[in-house]
Amino acid sequence: MYQHILVAIDGSDHSKRAAHHAIQLVSDTPEAQATIICAVDYGKSEKESNRGLTSEQIISATHEHMAPFEDLFHQAGVRVKSVIVQGAPGPAIVSHANEHPYDLVIIGSRGLNLVQEFVLGSVSHKVAKHVKAPVLVIK
Repeated sequence: MYQHILVAIDGSDHSKRAAHHAIQLVSDTPEAQATIICAVDYGKSEKESNRGLTSEQIISATHEHMAPFEDLFHQAGVRVKSVIVQGAPGPAIVSHANEHPYDLVIIGSRGLNLVQEFVLGSVSHKVAKHVKAPVLVIK
């Protein structure tokens, strides 16, 4: 049914469940392909967790972060490729998803509490609201 899916990851348990669910959806479809996407917000990354790292080092660390997810898909026999987008996660994922012909976008819910979600908004909510393809939010 699904030929090309986009799976947004951030390393959280919810994104791990999203990856496993994506594998279940396409593992019986030999021609299916999954694209793993991870957004890097350089300004936020450099300020909060990657002080002193160059953009190349941040990209390299992101590739390392994505490798275990790629391995999950490879082990299940699902073709996979990885994409790193720049910017705030919600808009960056939406932009990428709307520029490509994905059949489905899968994203994990971060589990923000009601106050956090009201004030901040969640990435999964932004993606579900603005992506043109069907979106599956995994809790």
